[in-house]
Amino acid sequence: MVDHKNKSVIYIGYEITMAVLSIASIFMIVLDYAKSIDITAYPYNVFDNLILTIFTIDYFSRLIASKNKRKFITSNIWDLLSIIPVNQAFYFFRAARIFRIFILLKLLRLVRLVGLIGKLRKFINTNGLIYYIYVSIAVLIIGASMYSISEKVDFATALWWSITTATTVGYGDISPTTSMGKLAAVMVMIIGIGFIGMLTSSISNFFISNDEVNLKEELAKLHNENVQLNDKLDRLEQIIKKKN
Repeated sequence: MVDHKNKSVIYIGYEITMAVLSIASIFMIVLDYAKSIDITAYPYNVFDNLILTIFTIDYFSRLIASKNKRKFITSNIWDLLSIIPVNQAFYFFRAARIFRIFILLKLLRLVRLVGLIGKLRKFINTNGLIYYIYVSIAVLIIGASMYSISEKVDFATALWWSITTATTVGYGDISPTTSMGKLAAVMVMIIGIGFIGMLTSSISNFFISNDEVNLKEELAKLHNENVQLNDKLDRLEQIIKKKN
């Protein structure tokens, strides 16, 4: 029993550690897109390499331990995407000044971002409100990243565009002109609007369900009070009958 508890604690600690590292890596990539940091420069590259090493060891150790390798790979595709060593390739191609490869690596970094976001799927409740919040944020970040790369705008502007597009506000102050930018727009419009619509519906249902729960509790309370009053009336009737 003690061993089982210890294993549970270790497993929970492991899951939390992986989640924290995933979130940290996502933030670094997003900040790099926003040009707030340079993820290929010290100290961010050291931290990113450390996270990548941990994820790689974790992935391949689980792959080796798994009995069905094919099933493991197909079931952990997000984990595989999250260990793409994009930043390491950046060093060489930045030095070589190969522009097209450099752009391709930026797109691969976006793939890694998708993998990291997908990696977090098992750390959250995948039902209802939390699920829709998670997917909506993921779509907004991925759409903004694609737009930032393709349209060569800063990430803050791209995120603004992604939010206004997904919420159907569409101020029209910025719009995509490249093929990839238009693809990002289609993704945000189709997937983003759908999930944000479901998110809005879930929020409404959340409050409605809370009201229903409160109403049921009040009704149950009134029912109990009614039962108690009936019991008291019955006792009073019995007392009156005895006196008579």
